[in-house]
Amino acid sequence: MGYDLVEVAPMSQPPVCRIMDYGKYKYELSKKEHQSRRHQKSTQVKEIKLRPRTDKHDLEIKIRQIRGFLEEGNKTKVSVNYRGREMANQEMGRNVMQSVIANLTDCGTIEYAPRMEGRSLIMVVAPKN
Repeated sequence: MGYDLVEVAPMSQPPVCRIMDYGKYKYELSKKEHQSRRHQKSTQVKEIKLRPRTDKHDLEIKIRQIRGFLEEGNKTKVSVNYRGREMANQEMGRNVMQSVIANLTDCGTIEYAPRMEGRSLIMVVAPKN
């Protein structure tokens, strides 16, 4: 008749079996799993790279880009990279980072505060719920 005898609980006493169309059962399980995966929201970590001497207008454009990433629901990694003698004046990079933080307080939260990792100052901004 096109049905299969499927063992449902093999450890129980006596073992429990069920008569069903096993192919159809597996198909329905895969469809259900696919549906649940469709409704998941995946987040990515986008990255914006800055320099300590980034000009005001360029910084505004980068901040606009970060806002777009946050509105899409993605986390954003902001990094300020130092080269050569810029390491002697790390305050310039910290000032850039503070202006980014000040401009993003309304649409994002600082998940990972600015800290030095090698020759770059890094922070992660997450979208506000």
